[in-house]
Amino acid sequence: MAVASATNETDEVFALNVQGKSNNDEDACVSVIVPFLQKLVAEFVGTFFLMFAGQASEVVDEGYGNKITLPGTAVVWGLTVLVLVYAVSHISGAHFNPAVTLAFASTGRFPLKQVPAYISVQLLASILASGTLRLIFEGSHDHFSGTRLSGTHLQGFVIEFIITFYIMLVKYSTSGLSSDNREMSQVAGLAVGSTMLLNVMFAGPVTGASMNPARSLGPAIVWHKYKAIWVYVTAPVAGAVTGAWVYNIMVHKTKPIQVITKASNLYDSSK
Repeated sequence: MAVASATNETDEVFALNVQGKSNNDEDACVSVIVPFLQKLVAEFVGTFFLMFAGQASEVVDEGYGNKITLPGTAVVWGLTVLVLVYAVSHISGAHFNPAVTLAFASTGRFPLKQVPAYISVQLLASILASGTLRLIFEGSHDHFSGTRLSGTHLQGFVIEFIITFYIMLVKYSTSGLSSDNREMSQVAGLAVGSTMLLNVMFAGPVTGASMNPARSLGPAIVWHKYKAIWVYVTAPVAGAVTGAWVYNIMVHKTKPIQVITKASNLYDSSK
């Protein structure tokens, strides 16, 4: 899962180098590329280990006599989010989720030009994590690690929308803390990890509690199981974008709607 839009010292150096007049074009180019590659690597590593740990808990639970149980699976997802926020939120913002990336971009808190690369890395990490699990657990222990819809498509869409809205609201509310000061990422980790745990506890039996298109698409591609996949792609994106904008409106309720995006912008995309 994901946590916040990243703004850090690296970005500040990146912006200054791009605006300033460098005597060496190669140095200027490196100052642009290296920080962005660092973000992509951090986002890949974080997404991979989130997907690997979370999905592994479900595969092991199903293949070894339900020893982990639903509460155990929820704890795995929640704790994994928490520790990964500590590890990489100061580098990439710890999105781990295309819906989160799109939500931050829609409110101006993440540059649109970086969205395709972030989403590509997140999807690749999820596919590789799912593929790794399928290679490890063979034979009778090979179980689909993706999300399954127990109810109707409408029920699934509504639940995924609500739980993604909920977790995005929490992420957005802590994004200023985790992005401005690495020490304060502890607040974001605890808040978002706890929200993830709660969502998996009550929504897991119904939809699998995806909240993340990459979480559902990775296993679907590896196992070639695409039942109700549209629900897991559209509902989290809609929920995350709505959650981000609702929080914006709540925080900036005394300002005109036209300045909400500008007021929440952590990036100057012109830099």
